[in-house]
Amino acid sequence: MGVNRSQRKLLAEEELLHRQALSMALHQHQLSQRFDNGSMSRRIGSTSSRRKNLPDADALANGDKVPENLENIKIKKFVLIHGEGFGAWCWYKTIAQLEEVGLVPVALDLTGSGIDTTDTNCIKTLAEYSKPLISYLENLPEDEKVILVAHSTGGACVSHALELFPGKISKAIFVCATMVSDGQRPFDVFAAELGSADRFMQESPFLIHGNGKDNPATGFMFEKQLMKGLYFNQSPTKDIALAMVSMRPSPLGPIMEKLSLTPDKYGTSRRFYIQTLDDRVLSPDVQEKLVGENPPEGVFKIKGSDHCPFFSKPQSLHKILVEIAQIE
Repeated sequence: MGVNRSQRKLLAEEELLHRQALSMALHQHQLSQRFDNGSMSRRIGSTSSRRKNLPDADALANGDKVPENLENIKIKKFVLIHGEGFGAWCWYKTIAQLEEVGLVPVALDLTGSGIDTTDTNCIKTLAEYSKPLISYLENLPEDEKVILVAHSTGGACVSHALELFPGKISKAIFVCATMVSDGQRPFDVFAAELGSADRFMQESPFLIHGNGKDNPATGFMFEKQLMKGLYFNQSPTKDIALAMVSMRPSPLGPIMEKLSLTPDKYGTSRRFYIQTLDDRVLSPDVQEKLVGENPPEGVFKIKGSDHCPFFSKPQSLHKILVEIAQIE
């Protein structure tokens, strides 16, 4: 009977977390609509012109707050783009922290992610997968710019956006993300861990064949225990539980597509990279290789962070995001 009660309790807790995740994602979607029409942006800013210094990550972790007024930041809107399997919900700590200091975070669900109901088996291209981000940028006022923040494979979506809208993006921040070069596929970044694309497509047990076994794979999703060890090796238990009931399969087509990035568009962008030094999905060596082959303007490092610093090191991530936003 004790075992049954424990199982029932665990199931009830998972169901509660699932409902909370969906509620959080829906709430953020509603907020993003409000941001779009400008009703929230009028609250941002202050009459004070005094610049304040940011505390370090250790101080933040011990409960100190970032200064409330950061008037020297000209671009206040951060558009947060999740990685494979995640959704807007994964940024909930980052959203709260940015809002607390008067900045404007907007977290988007990519196609087939979070609360977007599109069947991931139907998403074949990076353009389809990135459509929510592209639509958002298309609808920005002509005189408005944003800071894009990408996690993991969301980096390919941001690179795609940089090629299409270089004038609307003030800075792009890649958080242990696929900051690919021209002619490279997002999958290529993971080749050191997963092997060649051909081998992965033939042998991986994590592939999803949404159109039947006789047809090419349409998506992928790692087994839960493997995900815990790969993605969340330093993340809090509650955040892991939230992820386990919220993550969805990822479409395969977008990460197998080669990007076309030109010097006069993508090449003019201001890119920054945040490395995570206890990452088992993209090892520090792979991340170092990425920034060596495609050098960004600045590189920041988070010690003790797994592949999900928004869970494992949220204060450190927040501090770096604000620091990058302050760079002239």
